[in-house]
Amino acid sequence: QVQLVESGGGLVQAGGSLRLSCAASGPTFSSYAMGWFRQAPGKERELVATISRSGTFTLYANSVKERFTISRDNAGNRVHLQMNSLKPEDTAVYICAADAKSGLLNQAREYEYWGQGTQVTVSS
Repeated sequence: QVQLVESGGGLVQAGGSLRLSCAASGPTFSSYAMGWFRQAPGKERELVATISRSGTFTLYANSVKERFTISRDNAGNRVHLQMNSLKPEDTAVYICAADAKSGLLNQAREYEYWGQGTQVTVSS
């Protein structure tokens, strides 16, 4: 079983940056594809970015391309989301997810394990 804990959320002005981290339990972190999702009040959960088990492949939502970067540190059992040029519409709870499947997983239903989320608020 995998436990995920997010950190790094907070309040930032438009145009600013935040770096989110997700710490995973266990010694087999490299066996899991990882994803970041976000959910705003009244909105459906949506994929932000995902990274394959090896880190070779990444996928981003069109709304965050060229602004956000997902990366993983397998030695430290962590996945990160660097968020630059933040916009008010990026405001949401950001949630880390993991699954043992290979390849790029772009649907919430493909992930077995979920964190509790961290709040990101971007002011105008």
